[in-house]
Amino acid sequence: MGIYDKLVSLNDHWVKDGMDHQVLESGSRFYGGVADPVNGLAWPSHGGTPMVMALWISALINEDSRFYHDKELLISLELGARYMLRFQHADGTISPPWTNMHSPPDTAFVVSGLAQAYELLAAHAWEPLRQAAEDIRLFLERTIPALLTGGCHTPNHRWVITAALGFMYKLTGRPELKERADQWLAEGMDCTEDGEWTERSNGIYNAVSDIVLFYAAELFDRPDLLEPVRRNLRMMAYMIHPDGEVVTDYSGRQDLGSKYDMGSYFLVAKLMASLDREPLFASIAELAGDALKHPGWLPNNALIGLLRYPELRDCTVQPEGLPDPYRVVINGGFPRERYLSLMEAAGHGGRIYHSRLHPDFGAPVARHRNGATSATVITETTSFFALRHGAARLLAVQVATSFEPGFVKLKRLEELEHGYRLTATESKGYYGPVSKRDLPETAGGEVSPWYLLPHHLREVTHEQQHQVEVVLTESEQGWKIRVHCDQPEVLMTQISFVFGKEGALSGGGLVPAAAGTLFWEKGTVRLTAGSDWIELDGGAHEHRAKALNNTNYPADCQTLIVNLMTPYDRTFDIRLSHQDRNDSKHEE
Repeated sequence: MGIYDKLVSLNDHWVKDGMDHQVLESGSRFYGGVADPVNGLAWPSHGGTPMVMALWISALINEDSRFYHDKELLISLELGARYMLRFQHADGTISPPWTNMHSPPDTAFVVSGLAQAYELLAAHAWEPLRQAAEDIRLFLERTIPALLTGGCHTPNHRWVITAALGFMYKLTGRPELKERADQWLAEGMDCTEDGEWTERSNGIYNAVSDIVLFYAAELFDRPDLLEPVRRNLRMMAYMIHPDGEVVTDYSGRQDLGSKYDMGSYFLVAKLMASLDREPLFASIAELAGDALKHPGWLPNNALIGLLRYPELRDCTVQPEGLPDPYRVVINGGFPRERYLSLMEAAGHGGRIYHSRLHPDFGAPVARHRNGATSATVITETTSFFALRHGAARLLAVQVATSFEPGFVKLKRLEELEHGYRLTATESKGYYGPVSKRDLPETAGGEVSPWYLLPHHLREVTHEQQHQVEVVLTESEQGWKIRVHCDQPEVLMTQISFVFGKEGALSGGGLVPAAAGTLFWEKGTVRLTAGSDWIELDGGAHEHRAKALNNTNYPADCQTLIVNLMTPYDRTFDIRLSHQDRNDSKHEE
């Protein structure tokens, strides 16, 4: 079955599912909406009712669908369109269920997807569709004031709003829509030379930025906007585990450490493969297409993409396969320290509301892959190493101490001949009295609130430092991890190894600690999953703390805790059940 036929079949399945979940009680406030199967309520957000409406439109106008010109489905669409008009606020926005009331960016997600479905609907010459088309157009036009004035929370929101402005510019021709888009685009692209977006979100927001910038490039005739899209797709070729799962071990968003596949990259990879005649992008599209189990949330619906760009169905660019084996460092040459040094001059004082500044943007990440083995070396997250070996998964290796206290983020990565050196220096001091000349008037009053004192002007005293070094070395058997700290003062330290729950742990030095955690006191341990295993040496138990302040371990995983005291110099040997014998080549 080709990808188009697969998507038509998938779409028909989800069309029926949406109809089954439509609220049809006329007295319900959610009448006409499609109920979320988790909480039973209908929502007007890009994964809710308008997403299902796009599925319905794809079926109604497509002769290859078993729901083509289906009268019952047409009624469902009409009810859904009326629901959207009722749930649209007077300012043109919608409110998603999770947060963000009266949200311009969440409205833009809906617009960027529903406008595409509307194009198909409006172009289809079946008179019974007219009423639904008119209602959907009314909803879209009523969003224009919010798009022209509304702001964002996160970096990717800017590009989602820009794409929505582009679709409404195409629909209405109003020049102020293009002017507003130009304001957003004037902020510049937040993508490193190696293709990393600010949010480092391989599972979700990379694909969002990629697809909406493709739309923006097309709608505003801005081919320059495709350059970061190309870079990110090339980077993503190195962010895929052997089973097709995406590397999420260092994300700056909610996909951190969660399972995602490449499905959301299908449409943009297919479009870019066709545009550039690029076999690598065709390979990504092929893998992503195989992973699809749903046409997609708005504005990234794969079937709508193939219906709007029918030439993609006959694209002749042949996949060349994805790289394997490889050893590659992403952002190794990015001048991150130079950019960080400019932060103070930006004037925001390190504060941002309802979002975060993402100072980890551009932090180096190393990826190794050889057959069934996939390893990630990470900086600027609570884990510095992750390893997949067939079905056996070492999800994270972490260092925690009582210095800050909490997990240590390794900040610098240095390439070695057969591995990497990671280092971090933490500083912590105390703060003297505010000088008399800097005291506020309230300091001499009846009450002097702590929060009115200028704490940023206090002199730092007795500042202490804590340095950690990790050396990771790849070997024929697997990896060696050396963790080293010369701190002479007594600091409790924990090295944690987080394994997937599906494997079986065995070893003589394992003692229960807390839910999901075991002390690894000594000896050899092995995680076995199917015919694959990961074996480690190096356990120790120099104190009895089950967890340090500001640390927590996932209850649905299996975590081994090694308790150390400073100073320490500990080496852990990791051996793998089988190694592919291809010689790893280094990719620049």
